[in-house]
Amino acid sequence: MSRILLIDDEEEMRRSSAQALELFGMEVDTFVSAEPVLERVGYGFDGVVVSDIRMPGMDGMTLLQRVRELDAEIPVILLTGHADVQLAVTAMRAGVYDFLEKPFTAQHLAGIIRRAMDRRSLVLENRRLRAVAGKRDDIEARLPGRTQVMVDLRYSLRAIGATDADTLVIGETGVGKEVVARALHDISARAGRPLIAINCAALPENLIESELFGHEAGAFPGAIRPRYGKFEHARGGTILLDEIGSMPFDLQAKFLRVLQERVISRLGSNEIVPLDVRFIATSKVDLEAEVAAGRFRADLLYRLNVATLHVPSLAQRRADIPLLFLQLVREASARYGRADMEVPPDVITEVAGRNWPGNVRELRNAADRLVLGLDPQREETQFEPQRLADKVAAYERSVIASALAAHAGRIRPVYEMLGISRKTLYEKMQKYDLDKKMPFTDEDYTG
Repeated sequence: MSRILLIDDEEEMRRSSAQALELFGMEVDTFVSAEPVLERVGYGFDGVVVSDIRMPGMDGMTLLQRVRELDAEIPVILLTGHADVQLAVTAMRAGVYDFLEKPFTAQHLAGIIRRAMDRRSLVLENRRLRAVAGKRDDIEARLPGRTQVMVDLRYSLRAIGATDADTLVIGETGVGKEVVARALHDISARAGRPLIAINCAALPENLIESELFGHEAGAFPGAIRPRYGKFEHARGGTILLDEIGSMPFDLQAKFLRVLQERVISRLGSNEIVPLDVRFIATSKVDLEAEVAAGRFRADLLYRLNVATLHVPSLAQRRADIPLLFLQLVREASARYGRADMEVPPDVITEVAGRNWPGNVRELRNAADRLVLGLDPQREETQFEPQRLADKVAAYERSVIASALAAHAGRIRPVYEMLGISRKTLYEKMQKYDLDKKMPFTDEDYTG
């Protein structure tokens, strides 16, 4: 059944709306604030988000933006008790599915939600059919790249994702380990349940067990009321243990028991609580080296790495950099409300030739700076209005330049990808003053 996530900080409004929607046969989860909702939505989410627009903390407009960053096709319906035409216009421009002013009838809201659910079901079905047909699917959209290491990663991710196997995701800082983990969750049967991310390096040392396992009232000084831990909060979903190599050694033994037996006990309680979750762990360090150094338990490593995914660095897939950068520029333009920009070929060449020790995260920052006009390396140039023919020519030059960069200057794969003849490609390269000599070697490409 499709799920409605309803957010309203007013208890009476939240309860009455939920009860009314349930009378229409809808399944509703309610939230006092917006932040927890972001743990429930993603590419596999099969429901609708309904949120009050004016709330303490994260407001409805910010929630809309964050949800659209995760998946721009999740329907978000915003509610407000304030007659504000300008706010409605802003919300519509930001991509809201619908905007409803309080007071409203339950029947009106239910009708909007049903239409939104139908649209979401159609989106998910189209995505599934595209994947079955071998076309570009959500996984490729989130993890783009034509190099063999990326093709292999996507293949392994799809094979593992549909299972409940605990998975270890290995890669350098900034390569996108969390993106891989979220993709694993979103294509699994647990997609409609929470994905709870835990940063093992940031757990408060004096409250680690309480944070993870929860506690009963009186378990320790200051424990006034019982509290669910993060493990229990994720029941039915996925727990992401970010940088598990940073987990304190004495906690590793307790966590191993959770992995093996899938049960927990809250602090101050002898009751055993069953735990239906999948664990995904990430690490930027070599855990086998950590085991050899005595900082990580060998039995925990062997229990975790039932399935292992290695996320390549940009140095291992240099040929993907130009096209990846262009995609990040498009995403940044949408995120900041800017018009799509034509990236000059010399910028693409410069980006392709640089080393990116910060990997995709650093490349994304560069794309953001370019879109915002904050790149100190480039002088801002004022352009006169262009004719259509000039714009078409500039776009064509940019496409050819990026294709040359993506294929390390090799001509045959470029003209085959573009669907033109070798002669036509050479003519256009001469016309646009493009050189096939890019800052790659064949060794760089095959790496």
